[in-house]
Amino acid sequence: MITVGLSVHESLLVPDPVERRRLLDRVSDAGLDYVTVGDHISFHGGTGFDGIVSATSILASTDNLGVVIGVYLLGLRHPMLAARQLATLSQIAPGRLTLGVGVGGEDRSEISNSGVDPATRGKRLDESLDVMQRLLTGQEVTHAGRFFELDRARILPPPAVPIPIVVGGKGDSAVARTARYGDGWLGIFCSARRFGETRVKIVQAASQLGRNPEEFGVNVWCGIDDDPDVAEKLIGDRMSTMYRLPREKFQHVAPAGTPKQVADWLSRFVDAGARSITIIPVGRDGDAEIDHAAAVRRILVAEHGWAGKRSDAVAGTSA
Repeated sequence: MITVGLSVHESLLVPDPVERRRLLDRVSDAGLDYVTVGDHISFHGGTGFDGIVSATSILASTDNLGVVIGVYLLGLRHPMLAARQLATLSQIAPGRLTLGVGVGGEDRSEISNSGVDPATRGKRLDESLDVMQRLLTGQEVTHAGRFFELDRARILPPPAVPIPIVVGGKGDSAVARTARYGDGWLGIFCSARRFGETRVKIVQAASQLGRNPEEFGVNVWCGIDDDPDVAEKLIGDRMSTMYRLPREKFQHVAPAGTPKQVADWLSRFVDAGARSITIIPVGRDGDAEIDHAAAVRRILVAEHGWAGKRSDAVAGTSA
């Protein structure tokens, strides 16, 4: 059982609402299950966009697509502010949002310039998650921690439909964080083998805490074109520009090829326990990226089945 979504970024951050709705309608009409947006404050010299603002623009522009924020740098924000924003957004679009959270770290200056010591970002995220989740219940929260103090704080009204939280990241800290706080885990830049191993560790660790996270997904950069050579060049150029690393560094975790070749590559994640796959597409243009991602979805769903209705799809993902 699988749901497939599309990661969108700058293509939707346009001042023309007609063009924004056209792109979202195309995503919906193509049959994709949800849209994923990222989050950065100031990435590699200043680029980025706010994940909650981006999610709001999408949820307000379409009636049936779910949205995943994957991942939100919660540790760089105050948890009470984040809880208020999420509660407000849930009033606009109940049941259509999934929050992915992560520590960041690809650009340490983004963290330090936000007033956070990079060395403490993991512990700060853990405390933020604890406080935010309690606030989202609508209950009164008094908290005295290492990073935050709250005195009888409350966020009303709480979300009528609980907002699923999936945790991004790698290694033991991500396993422990997901086991304690997450409804699931969102992988990125990992092999299917590593994905499966991490999933098993999380399930085992969570069971010891009496928890049962079920929403396991992965975000995957994919070069997609009817010509495999074109797909390879497109993703190589994009990855080297964005991450300042050669294509060879990403080749084992970022497939390139025709929709069928990419779908076959992604099937390994379904076999490893992924319930959802977010395609971060690189194609000739935005419309081609949507169409090719939809073609990948059709192949995967034909082989593995579909996990549920469109509005439920967001709970399965996604770095």
